[in-house]
Amino acid sequence: MKSRNAALTRGGASGRSLKRRLADNWQLYLLLIVPVVITFIYKYIPMYGIQIAFRNYKPSRGITGSEWVGLYWFERFFTSPNCARMIKNTILLSLYSLLWSFPVPIILALALNQLRFPGLKRTVQTVLYAPHFISTMIICGMIRIFLSPSGGLVNLLLGTNVDYLSQSSLFRTIYISTGIWQESGWGAIIYMATLSSVDPALYEAAKVDGASMFQRILHIDIPELMPMAILQLILSASNLMNVGFEKVFLLQTDLNKAASDIIAVYVYDQGILNAKYSYSTAVGLFNTVVNIILLIIVNRIAKKAADVSFV
Repeated sequence: MKSRNAALTRGGASGRSLKRRLADNWQLYLLLIVPVVITFIYKYIPMYGIQIAFRNYKPSRGITGSEWVGLYWFERFFTSPNCARMIKNTILLSLYSLLWSFPVPIILALALNQLRFPGLKRTVQTVLYAPHFISTMIICGMIRIFLSPSGGLVNLLLGTNVDYLSQSSLFRTIYISTGIWQESGWGAIIYMATLSSVDPALYEAAKVDGASMFQRILHIDIPELMPMAILQLILSASNLMNVGFEKVFLLQTDLNKAASDIIAVYVYDQGILNAKYSYSTAVGLFNTVVNIILLIIVNRIAKKAADVSFV
């Protein structure tokens, strides 16, 4: 009887506490309603249309009026001649991009944090951030001009006459290296913000103890960056199958399709150009499911390796 009364008392206190919190912070909860409603309308309601991946969708019949075909479109995708190549290209392009581009913002942040001249620091930051604000279309136009076999900057410097974009073996290198140039400076901002919160007394104590710059980075900066780095790794891994469609589409040619033929471009071709809505939805749904699985796996690994979890 006592335990029951205690539970009721705790429940009442909890209820009152919740009501009190709602009453004290009603302005914040009111502001929260707007993004929640927008997210629900634009993110969750459209999920109703996912079912066309399991139907032979006809616009004239609508979603519910179209014939149910089960896993037919998925079977068609997995038995298509280019399925293995598209999955392989998508995974390799994303994986290589992650492996090469993930550490660069961290290294830049650590290097910029060591600069002691504010003017030089601001100038370097501006130069590094600037490419992020250039649109993908302009970036791809610049890449095509620089790599042009006739008068391209790269060919002029090397004294060659090579059409680099027509070679499948070079496509991943071009895609990843230009991506690092465009996004690494912007990606360093979040790590710079993390390092700015480090207590300066830690650096002073380390200097008094005779720690070198490398030792301060190793024992102070890197441990401070580790939780944020793991968060960024989890977010990047969750998009492992989402290769940038625009950049690949704009750099793709008939001669480099062996390396540039990815799922995102295939979904565009089938869904928009060929109006195969059910088929393209099935392929996109498969891509999304793989991303969710990768997100869960990477989060579990990060939790066990560094005792950090964000999902």
